[in-house]
Amino acid sequence: MAILRNPSEPSDDKVSLKQRMSAFQNLPRFFRMIWQTSPLMTLGNIVLRIIKAAIPVVMLWVGKLIIDEVIFQMDQEDASYRMIWLYLGLEFALALLSDIMNRAITLLDSLLGDLFSNETSVKLIHHAATLDLYQFEDSKFYDKLERARRQTTSRTVLMSQTLTQLQDIITIIFFAVGLIAFKPLLILILFVAIIPSFLGETTFSERTYSLTRSWTPQRRELDYLRYIGASDETAKEIKIFGLQDFISQRFKKLADEYYQANKKLATSRAFWGSLLTAIGTVAYYGAYVYIIIDTVEGDISVGKLTFLAGSFLQMRNMLQNIMNRFSQIAESALYLQDLFDFFELKPLIKPVLNALKFPQVVQRGFTFENVSFKYPGSDKYSIQNLSFHLQAGEKLALVGENGAGKTTLVKLLARLYEPTEGRILLDGVDMREYDLADLRKNVSIIFQDYVKFQLQADENIAVGQIGDLQQQDRIENSARKSLADTVIRKLPAGYKQVLGKRFQGGVDLSGGEWQKIALARAYMGEAQLLILDEPTSALDARAENEVFIRFSELIEGRTAVLISHRFSTVRMADRILFLENGRLCELGSHDELLQQNGRYAALFRLQAQGYT
Repeated sequence: MAILRNPSEPSDDKVSLKQRMSAFQNLPRFFRMIWQTSPLMTLGNIVLRIIKAAIPVVMLWVGKLIIDEVIFQMDQEDASYRMIWLYLGLEFALALLSDIMNRAITLLDSLLGDLFSNETSVKLIHHAATLDLYQFEDSKFYDKLERARRQTTSRTVLMSQTLTQLQDIITIIFFAVGLIAFKPLLILILFVAIIPSFLGETTFSERTYSLTRSWTPQRRELDYLRYIGASDETAKEIKIFGLQDFISQRFKKLADEYYQANKKLATSRAFWGSLLTAIGTVAYYGAYVYIIIDTVEGDISVGKLTFLAGSFLQMRNMLQNIMNRFSQIAESALYLQDLFDFFELKPLIKPVLNALKFPQVVQRGFTFENVSFKYPGSDKYSIQNLSFHLQAGEKLALVGENGAGKTTLVKLLARLYEPTEGRILLDGVDMREYDLADLRKNVSIIFQDYVKFQLQADENIAVGQIGDLQQQDRIENSARKSLADTVIRKLPAGYKQVLGKRFQGGVDLSGGEWQKIALARAYMGEAQLLILDEPTSALDARAENEVFIRFSELIEGRTAVLISHRFSTVRMADRILFLENGRLCELGSHDELLQQNGRYAALFRLQAQGYT
């Protein structure tokens, strides 16, 4: 578990101004996704914001009318309050309307944001399922997946920021009309006030994004260390081996490095931000002095003074927010690219046009023709020049030492991997010509590292054929076949019992009990090819032998591939394929391989000595 890259080294994650500007191209696609989530909520949000944008200007103008009217009535012998009360009532109504609209906009933002987050998460799950297995075994892919996953929950803020930006721009346009009508020079002073601060925020937003992106592998490692340091799955090893200091110190070292890098950037941002903001404050008060002098000299009324001062102040604050938010939106749009980049990832194993349906009954079986495979980015072959025929209805056992290529072979057979060289035939036709989804339905595979889903017992079994989740009879029948029913009968809630300790009321199982649950998945469907990749390793030799005998009886007529390190178990297979360094070493029945007196026979006798 090494750090993937030293963050102090030069990074290709530094983002240029051109890239930041081009990131705004992501916004139309982003808002199309939001619109698709809920057109009615999106439209309502926009309309409310447009109305809200005009309220600040109208309120300031009404305030100007109130002050001018008050001063005018002060000079009258018979003062009339009628217009004052009218203007005051109008301002009160506008204040109420503004508050109601703020709450309505916040509500829509929240509801729309939640819906968008849910929809995007669903799309991410579905898209991840279309990608190739080898992609999930690549650390760089995991960085992309991690960045994309974060966007499903955090990008809803971008929606609110962008809509607020548009709302403020409309408000500023209204304010600008008023300033230009009375004092055009104030507009020039205004831009002088906010540009320095904007340039500073843009620079530091760029550096923040570059830091965050370049630290993705390290933050993923921090999450992993945090998880294994306090998890029910690792608690035993941590206690037995005293790993708490090792894990905590490793976490602290990496976390401190990130803290120092972030601290340096945050401190610099705070210093320069304060300095550049001070420039804007000086410009504001310069403008304030300018309009006060005009008021004292009688060029403008006191009401216009309050209107101009209020307009300038609000425009300055809004422009400051717009400029700062501009940098934040640019930064968020860059992060949004991570989500779109993930959706752009394409699998190499794709369905073909006019694909063939999987045979209703496999006639001739599966044929490997000079099949070789090496993992992307690797120069070493995991499988090399492998040729053999798996007959329909045959039970084939795969045997070999660790790393011989057994699991890779069955993944090729299930078309989770594509051969680097050669081809695999099904009934004489290249497997790539068959419908991928149909093929997967007809291949059931239980791996050694099967997933212990923290779900109900019946759901844990039904994942083998999730379309039959409501078929309780099929679930219970599968449990009887795998002997999982003996485990489930002991559970407090039976088939509705949540397994695992992650959630309240959950019950954990022993390794052997979990394996019986996992094996039940193999019996759920009507797959014509069943593969067991050492899923019984937690059982003793007698129990494993019983499971395989039962398995052989229950799948009569179907093709099966079994992987086990126990030779006493695999001897029941019709034939045994012995792999060594990814190559076919020996192939035949148990008796035939013993007569050959080769590698299989030597290892069989060596293992048999342990039982004498």
